[in-house]
Amino acid sequence: MSERRNDDNDDEFDNTTTKFLYAFTQSVLNSDKSIRWVAITDQDGNIINEQNRREGFESLLTKEENQESAINTIIRQKTRTKFEPKIGKLSYALGRYQKLSRCLIPINENYYLILTMDFDQYDFDKIIMEKIIPLIQQEKEKFVINNKKNE
Repeated sequence: MSERRNDDNDDEFDNTTTKFLYAFTQSVLNSDKSIRWVAITDQDGNIINEQNRREGFESLLTKEENQESAINTIIRQKTRTKFEPKIGKLSYALGRYQKLSRCLIPINENYYLILTMDFDQYDFDKIIMEKIIPLIQQEKEKFVINNKKNE
């Protein structure tokens, strides 16, 4: 009987988590019209939720390429943590490419937000620091709670 309850709790947790991740990524997308794509990854770079901004929007990368890129992004991030005791924790990392800007924002040690912005967006720091990071701070404890379930 208790196993069945655990399964029911797992289903309820998964449904709640899915709704939360969808709402969170939607909030990030809605925070600025220049944001093209948003993904939340786990500590290994596995995309656990992603959304495109525009209806009919054609992504520059395939779903598989986005996944590979996310894994590589998290691997690079993990190499940076070696220097955190000396330089502090990373607020965000931004790569500016010819066709878009790609940003990594750590949510906590287990989750990361990756997003892309239109290339012609030059106010990226203001958008990230004044719009996106406050959204993360507002919902950060939900990522901790969700992580406890995964341990």
